[in-house]
Amino acid sequence: MAKLYFRYGAMNSGKSTGLLQAAFNYEERGQRVLLAKPDVDTKGDTDIVSRLGMTRSVDFLISPETSVRDLYAAHAAGDDPNALLEHVDQKPVACLLVDEAQFLTPDQVDDLFRIAVLDNVPVLAYGIRTDFLTHAFPGSRRLMEVAHTLEELKTICRCGRKAIFNTRRVGNEVVFDGDQVAIDGQDVWYESLCGSCYLEVSGGRLGAKRPEA
Repeated sequence: MAKLYFRYGAMNSGKSTGLLQAAFNYEERGQRVLLAKPDVDTKGDTDIVSRLGMTRSVDFLISPETSVRDLYAAHAAGDDPNALLEHVDQKPVACLLVDEAQFLTPDQVDDLFRIAVLDNVPVLAYGIRTDFLTHAFPGSRRLMEVAHTLEELKTICRCGRKAIFNTRRVGNEVVFDGDQVAIDGQDVWYESLCGSCYLEVSGGRLGAKRPEA
């Protein structure tokens, strides 16, 4: 039986780089992979973008209301209604790789589990565990609950310790309010910090209470 893997880490821990390396490793051995990411991740548009400068287009984007398993099944079979050829015969998929998996819904994470268990295709999901307020993303929480294997990808805080939290910044100002999702870009950026440095910049608090939906 194939497994669902959740590889998580703070910002700059090499998640997208690791995904692209895993895809390369499979393809170097003549095996077929599919790459996907949630469409809420607008950085890079339809590309997965590594901070080392590597990019690669995804095979499909995942919107919040769609079934990941249905999308996977269509693309695994070679069906793409948006392509010039709506169907192309393809060899079996050896692995599904999903970037920014924290943005998936819990139901979509359950679909990843079904792809691994029922379709017998390994699924490698990469993402961030918690947001800038130290609260778990819904997708990450579900992955922590159901993934067969959890793997932490490590990065370093500015003080040299292991970074575990992400602070959101607008310019040079650290902010502790706003929507859970704000994509890294021109106006917003993130810094990975250890617990001690996070408490220092936050005035001793671990984020703030997030209103119930």
